[in-house]
Amino acid sequence: MTYDPGNIFGKILRGELPAYRVYEDERVLAFLDIMPRATGHTLVIPKAPSRNLLDVEPDDLAAVVAAAQRIARAQMRAFEADGITLTQHNEKAGGQEVFHLHLHVIPRHTGVELRPPLSYKETPEALAAQAEALKAALAG
Repeated sequence: MTYDPGNIFGKILRGELPAYRVYEDERVLAFLDIMPRATGHTLVIPKAPSRNLLDVEPDDLAAVVAAAQRIARAQMRAFEADGITLTQHNEKAGGQEVFHLHLHVIPRHTGVELRPPLSYKETPEALAAQAEALKAALAG
């Protein structure tokens, strides 16, 4: 399997598509999922072209995981979360839908089930507010 630079996350990285960006450094970009399974659901991706866990360079994977940890800590504060769910899928049989490596970092609240995948599209206003809350938690 090869990496296709035309995937949606590649387009977000190049600025061809908008995203609610919450964190960025030289190796990683994190942005809100527009079809969140919970409030504050964030995707963390490497900037390097990587289809998934099977082909990512180890240093890029380490940067993604470190950024996911940073996002998770900020989500705990910003969304008063009780816990975090982290998921990552590889290839179609593994549940991958966008073929650019990404980690889902999802804030959780006790007793609240996750929405089914792709079942709910968040409003732009709510996403903008969530992004601001998460950026503030990351800064402080």
